[in-house]
Amino acid sequence: MSNISSYENTVELFNNLTVQIDRYFTVFIFIFAVVGNSLNVLVLSQRTLRSNPCAWLFLTSTIADLISVLFGLTTRILAGWATDPTNTNSLLCKFRGFILFSSRTTAFWLIALATVDRWIASSRNARYRQMNTLKNIKICFIIVVFISISIYSQIFYCYKANLVNTPLKCYGKSFVCQVISDTLYGGISVILPLILMIVFGLKTIFNIHQIQIRVHPRQIITIGQNNPSKIIHSKEQSIQWKKQDRHLFSVLITQVIVQGILTLPQVVAKVYITSTTFQIQTPLKSSFDHFIYNIALLLSFVANGMPFYIYTLCGGSSFQKPLLHIIHVIIKKPMYFK
Repeated sequence: MSNISSYENTVELFNNLTVQIDRYFTVFIFIFAVVGNSLNVLVLSQRTLRSNPCAWLFLTSTIADLISVLFGLTTRILAGWATDPTNTNSLLCKFRGFILFSSRTTAFWLIALATVDRWIASSRNARYRQMNTLKNIKICFIIVVFISISIYSQIFYCYKANLVNTPLKCYGKSFVCQVISDTLYGGISVILPLILMIVFGLKTIFNIHQIQIRVHPRQIITIGQNNPSKIIHSKEQSIQWKKQDRHLFSVLITQVIVQGILTLPQVVAKVYITSTTFQIQTPLKSSFDHFIYNIALLLSFVANGMPFYIYTLCGGSSFQKPLLHIIHVIIKKPMYFK
């Protein structure tokens, strides 16, 4: 009798934890992510940043993150109060899944493109550096959005509401659909862009190291020229460019590490749940799977809300000055109405 009571208590514990997390922790993540991404859009929209291809990718990635939070996290908040319409309405379930996964995939691939951009910008090959234009980046952006939308169009067939024995009531309706979803999300949306980020991040570090080796001989050659004022001006411009480039790269590396840590658990959780589909779905297993998947899902939303805080802490004056300017304008503006 005591074993039965303990079993039921454990099931109830996992169910209650899931509900409480959805009710309260999701609200914190939502505020954290919406405020951060909104400020990020304002900062990265400044003229000094939006003309830079890498910063433009950060801006569009932030917008994609904001969309995924608005469409994905609001339903989790409602789920805590048993009022999530995507649990019972298949059309809303499909639409929410499509927007969430396509926008999150877009955001992740744009960060991967940013690592490629940093590699091209630091390349010793002049032809590669000439490719580093805002026009080319915008073409890549259109391609990424198109591919993200295309690969997740299958959600309109695969996803369904009112399901049982799944981590969420709105989920893949069959084992095949779940395998397709896991493969696309885990492989194409997370793991493949992470691999590209790591590879091109390491290649960029190598390029920067090569640039630093070449800097000193060039400076020694120009010291003997007759126009010192011109030399100092040129040197200051070079240092300024390197400073912004260093800030963008440090931000990028930090974001890659943080996003990898926060998004991989959802990939693991999805694979685990799908691989155990044909096991006996006891109440304890169902409640535990729901709890684990919910935690992993919320961690991925934390990743969507992190960019602003990463950029502000690691981006140096390149991000902090525009942010302080925006804060100054916001504080000063109400004074005109007094």
